[in-house]
Amino acid sequence: MSVELAGRFTLGDKTVNRMGYGAMQLAGRGVFGPPDNKQEAIDVLKAAIAAGVNHIDTSDFYGPHITNQLIQEALNPYPVELALVTKIGAKRDDKGGWNPAFSKAELTQAVHDNLNNLGVEQLDVVNLRVMFDVHDPAEGEISEYFNVLVALQKEGLIRHLGLSNVTRAQVEEAQKLAPIVCVQNHYNLVQRKDDALIDHLAKSGIAYVPFFPLGGFSPLQSDILETVSKELNATPKQVALAWLLNRSPNILLIPGTSSVAHLQQNIAAAALNIPESLMGKLNTIATA
Repeated sequence: MSVELAGRFTLGDKTVNRMGYGAMQLAGRGVFGPPDNKQEAIDVLKAAIAAGVNHIDTSDFYGPHITNQLIQEALNPYPVELALVTKIGAKRDDKGGWNPAFSKAELTQAVHDNLNNLGVEQLDVVNLRVMFDVHDPAEGEISEYFNVLVALQKEGLIRHLGLSNVTRAQVEEAQKLAPIVCVQNHYNLVQRKDDALIDHLAKSGIAYVPFFPLGGFSPLQSDILETVSKELNATPKQVALAWLLNRSPNILLIPGTSSVAHLQQNIAAAALNIPESLMGKLNTIATA
Protein backbone atom coordinates (compact mmCIF):
# COMPACT_ATOMS: atom_id res chain seq x y z
CA MET A 1 0.00 0.00 0.00
CA SER A 2 1.20 3.50 -0.85
CA VAL A 3 0.19 5.53 2.21
CA GLU A 4 3.81 6.37 3.11
CA LEU A 5 4.38 7.83 -0.37
CA ALA A 6 2.28 10.81 0.72
CA GLY A 7 5.11 11.91 2.99
CA ARG A 8 5.01 12.75 6.67
CA PHE A 9 4.39 15.83 8.77
CA THR A 10 4.38 16.74 12.45
CA LEU A 11 1.06 16.70 14.30
CA GLY A 12 1.65 17.69 17.89
CA ASP A 13 4.38 15.42 19.24
CA LYS A 14 3.82 12.74 16.60
CA THR A 15 4.96 12.51 13.01
CA VAL A 16 2.14 11.11 10.90
CA ASN A 17 1.67 9.98 7.34
CA ARG A 18 0.01 12.77 5.40
CA MET A 19 -2.64 10.39 4.08
CA GLY A 20 -4.99 9.84 7.01
CA TYR A 21 -8.60 8.81 7.44
CA GLY A 22 -11.78 10.66 8.44
CA ALA A 23 -14.32 8.62 10.40
CA MET A 24 -17.41 10.77 9.78
CA GLN A 25 -18.93 8.45 7.18
CA LEU A 26 -18.88 5.48 9.54
CA ALA A 27 -22.08 6.73 11.15
CA GLY A 28 -25.48 6.36 9.51
CA ARG A 29 -26.91 8.52 6.76
CA GLY A 30 -26.52 12.21 7.45
CA VAL A 31 -23.80 11.32 9.99
CA PHE A 32 -26.64 10.32 12.30
CA GLY A 33 -27.39 7.02 13.98
CA PRO A 34 -25.63 3.68 13.53
CA PRO A 35 -24.16 2.44 10.24
CA ASP A 36 -26.13 0.12 7.98
CA ASN A 37 -23.34 -2.43 8.32
CA LYS A 38 -21.40 -2.29 11.58
CA GLN A 39 -18.94 -4.99 10.61
CA GLU A 40 -18.02 -3.17 7.42
CA ALA A 41 -17.34 -0.02 9.43
CA ILE A 42 -15.02 -1.96 11.74
CA ASP A 43 -13.34 -3.57 8.73
CA VAL A 44 -12.63 -0.14 7.22
CA LEU A 45 -10.94 1.06 10.41
CA LYS A 46 -8.79 -2.06 10.65
CA ALA A 47 -7.89 -1.82 6.96
CA ALA A 48 -6.81 1.80 7.41
CA ILE A 49 -4.41 0.88 10.22
CA ALA A 50 -3.14 -2.14 8.29
CA ALA A 51 -2.39 0.16 5.34
CA GLY A 52 -0.24 2.43 7.49
CA VAL A 53 -2.72 5.18 8.34
CA ASN A 54 -1.71 6.71 11.68
CA HIS A 55 -3.93 9.80 11.74
CA ILE A 56 -7.68 9.36 12.26
CA ASP A 57 -10.08 12.27 12.51
CA THR A 58 -13.30 11.82 14.45
CA SER A 59 -15.77 13.51 16.80
CA ASP A 60 -18.22 12.37 19.42
CA PHE A 61 -20.96 14.38 17.69
CA TYR A 62 -20.70 12.02 14.72
CA GLY A 63 -23.62 9.71 15.31
CA PRO A 64 -23.57 11.09 18.01
CA HIS A 65 -21.12 8.81 19.85
CA ILE A 66 -21.23 6.17 17.10
CA THR A 67 -17.90 6.71 15.35
CA ASN A 68 -15.91 6.91 18.57
CA GLN A 69 -17.51 3.74 19.87
CA LEU A 70 -16.68 1.97 16.60
CA ILE A 71 -13.10 3.22 16.75
CA GLN A 72 -12.68 1.90 20.28
CA GLU A 73 -14.20 -1.47 19.42
CA ALA A 74 -12.08 -1.87 16.29
CA LEU A 75 -8.73 -0.44 17.36
CA ASN A 76 -8.32 -0.25 21.14
CA PRO A 77 -5.62 -0.86 22.39
CA TYR A 78 -4.37 1.74 19.95
CA PRO A 79 -1.04 1.69 18.12
CA VAL A 80 1.46 3.98 19.84
CA GLU A 81 2.02 5.94 16.64
CA LEU A 82 -1.70 6.59 16.02
CA ALA A 83 -2.88 10.20 16.39
CA LEU A 84 -6.59 10.34 17.20
CA VAL A 85 -7.92 13.84 16.54
CA THR A 86 -11.38 14.88 17.67
CA LYS A 87 -13.40 18.08 17.74
CA ILE A 88 -15.93 19.69 20.05
CA GLY A 89 -18.19 22.73 19.89
CA ALA A 90 -21.28 21.27 18.24
CA LYS A 91 -24.13 18.96 19.16
CA ARG A 92 -26.90 17.15 17.30
CA ASP A 93 -30.61 17.65 17.82
CA ASP A 94 -33.18 14.86 17.66
CA LYS A 95 -33.54 15.28 13.91
CA GLY A 96 -29.81 15.24 13.22
CA GLY A 97 -29.34 19.01 12.96
CA TRP A 98 -26.01 20.63 13.84
CA ASN A 99 -26.12 23.19 16.65
CA PRO A 100 -23.49 25.19 18.57
CA ALA A 101 -22.42 23.82 21.95
CA PHE A 102 -20.04 26.45 23.32
CA SER A 103 -20.84 26.75 27.02
CA LYS A 104 -18.20 25.68 29.52
CA ALA A 105 -20.41 22.81 30.65
CA GLU A 106 -21.03 21.63 27.07
CA LEU A 107 -17.39 21.79 26.07
CA THR A 108 -16.27 20.03 29.24
CA GLN A 109 -18.87 17.30 28.82
CA ALA A 110 -17.85 16.85 25.20
CA VAL A 111 -14.25 16.21 26.21
CA HIS A 112 -15.35 13.61 28.75
CA ASP A 113 -17.67 11.99 26.20
CA ASN A 114 -14.77 11.68 23.76
CA LEU A 115 -12.54 10.23 26.46
CA ASN A 116 -15.16 7.67 27.48
CA ASN A 117 -16.24 6.61 24.00
CA LEU A 118 -12.69 6.35 22.68
CA GLY A 119 -11.56 4.60 25.85
CA VAL A 120 -8.54 6.80 26.57
CA GLU A 121 -7.30 8.84 29.51
CA GLN A 122 -6.00 11.69 27.37
CA LEU A 123 -7.06 12.95 23.94
CA ASP A 124 -4.20 13.42 21.45
CA VAL A 125 -5.65 16.52 19.78
CA VAL A 126 -8.93 18.38 20.33
CA ASN A 127 -10.09 20.95 17.80
CA LEU A 128 -12.48 23.68 18.84
CA ARG A 129 -15.10 23.64 16.09
CA VAL A 130 -16.31 27.24 15.79
CA MET A 131 -20.01 27.41 14.93
CA PHE A 132 -20.71 31.09 14.27
CA ASP A 133 -21.65 29.80 10.81
CA VAL A 134 -22.29 26.07 10.47
CA HIS A 135 -20.63 25.67 7.08
CA ASP A 136 -18.01 28.42 6.77
CA PRO A 137 -15.70 30.47 8.98
CA ALA A 138 -17.25 33.66 10.36
CA GLU A 139 -15.55 36.35 12.39
CA GLY A 140 -16.14 36.58 16.12
CA GLU A 141 -14.11 36.29 19.31
CA ILE A 142 -13.37 32.74 20.47
CA SER A 143 -11.17 33.29 23.54
CA GLU A 144 -13.94 32.46 26.02
CA TYR A 145 -14.48 29.05 24.43
CA PHE A 146 -10.86 28.26 23.64
CA ASN A 147 -9.86 29.00 27.21
CA VAL A 148 -12.09 26.13 28.35
CA LEU A 149 -9.97 23.77 26.26
CA VAL A 150 -6.78 25.36 27.59
CA ALA A 151 -7.95 24.63 31.14
CA LEU A 152 -8.80 21.02 30.25
CA GLN A 153 -5.37 20.69 28.66
CA LYS A 154 -3.78 21.86 31.91
CA GLU A 155 -5.79 19.17 33.73
CA GLY A 156 -4.11 16.60 31.51
CA LEU A 157 -7.24 15.57 29.60
CA ILE A 158 -5.98 16.99 26.28
CA ARG A 159 -2.46 16.74 24.90
CA HIS A 160 -2.66 19.24 22.02
CA LEU A 161 -5.15 21.86 20.80
CA GLY A 162 -6.39 22.79 17.36
CA LEU A 163 -9.10 24.77 15.63
CA SER A 164 -11.78 24.08 13.05
CA ASN A 165 -13.92 26.33 10.82
CA VAL A 166 -11.93 29.44 11.71
CA THR A 167 -10.52 32.62 10.20
CA ARG A 168 -6.90 33.72 10.37
CA ALA A 169 -7.85 36.32 13.00
CA GLN A 170 -9.29 33.56 15.18
CA VAL A 171 -6.15 31.47 14.71
CA GLU A 172 -4.04 34.37 15.92
CA GLU A 173 -6.43 35.01 18.81
CA ALA A 174 -6.12 31.41 19.98
CA GLN A 175 -2.34 31.39 19.61
CA LYS A 176 -2.12 34.16 22.19
CA LEU A 177 -3.68 31.76 24.69
CA ALA A 178 -1.95 28.47 23.86
CA PRO A 179 -0.06 26.75 21.02
CA ILE A 180 -2.15 25.07 18.33
CA VAL A 181 -0.97 22.13 16.23
CA CYS A 182 -3.56 22.10 13.44
CA VAL A 183 -6.35 23.95 11.68
CA GLN A 184 -9.20 22.05 10.06
CA ASN A 185 -11.21 24.04 7.50
CA HIS A 186 -13.21 23.46 4.33
CA TYR A 187 -10.74 23.33 1.45
CA ASN A 188 -10.31 21.40 -1.78
CA LEU A 189 -9.47 21.77 -5.46
CA VAL A 190 -12.50 24.04 -5.97
CA GLN A 191 -12.94 25.65 -2.52
CA ARG A 192 -9.71 27.60 -2.08
CA LYS A 193 -10.50 30.53 0.20
CA ASP A 194 -7.80 29.39 2.64
CA ASP A 195 -4.84 29.56 0.25
CA ALA A 196 -3.17 32.37 2.20
CA LEU A 197 -3.91 30.74 5.57
CA ILE A 198 -2.33 27.45 4.46
CA ASP A 199 0.88 29.22 3.47
CA HIS A 200 0.89 31.19 6.73
CA LEU A 201 0.53 28.02 8.83
CA ALA A 202 3.19 26.20 6.81
CA LYS A 203 5.75 28.80 7.85
CA SER A 204 5.05 27.95 11.50
CA GLY A 205 5.02 24.17 11.02
CA ILE A 206 1.32 23.94 11.80
CA ALA A 207 -0.72 21.26 10.03
CA TYR A 208 -3.66 22.22 7.83
CA VAL A 209 -6.34 19.52 7.55
CA PRO A 210 -8.94 20.14 4.84
CA PHE A 211 -12.37 18.72 5.51
CA PHE A 212 -14.50 17.82 2.51
CA PRO A 213 -11.32 17.26 0.44
CA LEU A 214 -13.50 15.62 -2.21
CA GLY A 215 -16.37 18.09 -1.97
CA GLY A 216 -18.28 16.48 0.89
CA PHE A 217 -22.02 16.33 0.36
CA SER A 218 -21.54 18.05 -3.04
CA PRO A 219 -18.90 15.95 -4.88
CA LEU A 220 -16.37 17.82 -6.99
CA GLN A 221 -17.37 18.24 -10.62
CA SER A 222 -15.10 19.73 -13.28
CA ASP A 223 -14.42 19.06 -16.94
CA ILE A 224 -10.77 19.95 -16.33
CA LEU A 225 -10.56 17.43 -13.49
CA GLU A 226 -12.10 14.75 -15.68
CA THR A 227 -9.65 15.47 -18.50
CA VAL A 228 -6.58 15.45 -16.25
CA SER A 229 -7.76 12.23 -14.59
CA LYS A 230 -7.92 10.48 -17.94
CA GLU A 231 -4.42 11.69 -18.82
CA LEU A 232 -3.10 10.29 -15.56
CA ASN A 233 -5.12 7.07 -15.78
CA ALA A 234 -6.59 7.81 -12.36
CA THR A 235 -10.00 8.60 -10.91
CA PRO A 236 -11.06 12.24 -10.38
CA LYS A 237 -11.09 11.63 -6.62
CA GLN A 238 -7.52 10.34 -6.68
CA VAL A 239 -6.38 13.37 -8.66
CA ALA A 240 -8.16 15.74 -6.27
CA LEU A 241 -6.41 14.12 -3.30
CA ALA A 242 -3.03 14.08 -5.03
CA TRP A 243 -3.47 17.77 -5.88
CA LEU A 244 -3.91 18.53 -2.17
CA LEU A 245 -0.75 16.62 -1.31
CA ASN A 246 1.10 18.66 -3.92
CA ARG A 247 -0.44 21.93 -2.74
CA SER A 248 1.59 22.27 0.47
CA PRO A 249 3.67 19.94 2.66
CA ASN A 250 1.69 20.87 5.80
CA ILE A 251 -1.60 19.56 4.38
CA LEU A 252 -2.81 16.35 6.05
CA LEU A 253 -5.59 14.46 4.29
CA ILE A 254 -8.53 12.77 6.01
CA PRO A 255 -10.76 11.45 3.21
CA GLY A 256 -13.63 9.47 4.65
CA THR A 257 -15.38 6.37 3.42
CA SER A 258 -17.36 3.43 4.75
CA SER A 259 -15.97 1.07 2.09
CA VAL A 260 -12.68 -0.84 2.20
CA ALA A 261 -12.47 -0.65 -1.61
CA HIS A 262 -12.87 3.13 -1.59
CA LEU A 263 -10.36 3.41 1.24
CA GLN A 264 -7.79 1.60 -0.88
CA GLN A 265 -8.54 3.84 -3.87
CA ASN A 266 -8.06 6.94 -1.72
CA ILE A 267 -4.77 5.68 -0.30
CA ALA A 268 -3.51 4.90 -3.80
CA ALA A 269 -3.65 8.64 -4.54
CA ALA A 270 -0.51 8.99 -2.41
CA ALA A 271 1.46 7.37 -5.20
CA LEU A 272 0.05 9.58 -7.95
CA ASN A 273 2.56 11.98 -9.47
CA ILE A 274 1.04 15.06 -11.11
CA PRO A 275 3.37 16.82 -13.60
CA GLU A 276 3.76 20.57 -13.20
CA SER A 277 1.92 21.20 -16.45
CA LEU A 278 -1.16 19.35 -15.22
CA MET A 279 -0.94 20.99 -11.79
CA GLY A 280 -1.20 24.27 -13.67
CA LYS A 281 -4.39 23.12 -15.34
CA LEU A 282 -5.86 21.95 -12.06
CA ASN A 283 -4.99 25.23 -10.37
CA THR A 284 -7.36 27.03 -12.73
CA ILE A 285 -10.42 25.10 -11.59
CA ALA A 286 -11.20 27.36 -8.65
CA THR A 287 -11.56 30.37 -10.95
CA ALA A 288 -12.65 28.58 -14.13
